[in-house]
Amino acid sequence: MEEFIFNEKVYKIDFQGFLINHELWDENFALGMADKLRIPDGLTEKHWEVIKYIRDSFLKYNFCPNIYRTGKELNMKISDFKALFPTGYQRGACLLAGITYSDGYLTYHYIDKIYSKPPFDKKKVYRIDIYGFLVEPEDWDENFAVLRSEELKMPELLTDKHWEVIYFIRDRFKKTRTIPNVYETCEYNELELEQLEHLFPDGYHRGAVKLAGLRLIVGE
Repeated sequence: MEEFIFNEKVYKIDFQGFLINHELWDENFALGMADKLRIPDGLTEKHWEVIKYIRDSFLKYNFCPNIYRTGKELNMKISDFKALFPTGYQRGACLLAGITYSDGYLTYHYIDKIYSKPPFDKKKVYRIDIYGFLVEPEDWDENFAVLRSEELKMPELLTDKHWEVIYFIRDRFKKTRTIPNVYETCEYNELELEQLEHLFPDGYHRGAVKLAGLRLIVGE
């Protein structure tokens, strides 16, 4: 746990800058954090519209809205988010709003679709956190992605495009030890926000990143 001080007010944050207690958020926190998130000219009316929507959604539904929902409600495209929050949606907009995916996390969704799975070792054990994310990235294999996809609102089997996204995320992490944000993933894989939503309905982090065996370690 670390401290962030702005205008003489002290906030408890984790090592990535996320507010530990969302109930202690105020506009001063967002104003102070903006410069750290490569928003040097300050927060505009559009920034505040996104921040307010995220916080209002959480207070109303006890759930951090994913980028698809926010984009639809505010009529924003992936390029709009990137221009406003260069560090990412979760690591930019949600961080400034004092809310993370782990706040009010939804229960898992299951589907009735039945299909044959590729052979896998039934004795293999994957260590996951309470949200279903793989704890050790090195333990990942394709069977983990296939099995976890059953718990998500996936409209179809994992296609070549799913695997392209998953392996892009893993390859980038292997090279840089960081998870690419949603903008980088969309640009590299030539995806619009609507296409990404079709592939991973639960969200970028709660869908694609999870299936890639990675996670943002929030609040640890």
